[in-house]
Amino acid sequence: MTVTKEMVKAAKEAAAQAYIPYSHFPVGAAFHTPDGQIITGCNIENASFGLSNCAERTAIFKAISEGITHFDALYIYGETQEPISPCGACRQVIAEFCAADMPVYLLSKTDKVKMTSVGELLPYSFTELN
Repeated sequence: MTVTKEMVKAAKEAAAQAYIPYSHFPVGAAFHTPDGQIITGCNIENASFGLSNCAERTAIFKAISEGITHFDALYIYGETQEPISPCGACRQVIAEFCAADMPVYLLSKTDKVKMTSVGELLPYSFTELN
């Protein structure tokens, strides 16, 4: 899979929905499924910071709760100069539900893109097989 305008747009639009009264740092994520669905999520903050949720986990939890369990790409957009990368917690959740070779596209507001994979983001991940 290669970078598509549709997926970049979906990730940006998801970021626009972010609830970020504390950090003012919007992030959007968009998962693509093998059958062409796009599932998005944004970061959602809470005054009790530990209860906040990242865009990537919002999107994947939303998908799983709707019975969607197969993904073939992830796009993550941040209002940053350089492509944004998921936090460690998100990397572990992504590794739980996505193949190690699934492409992940990290996006910036300056239209820079870094392509990586789930396995590159979290080598030696903790999985049910370990």
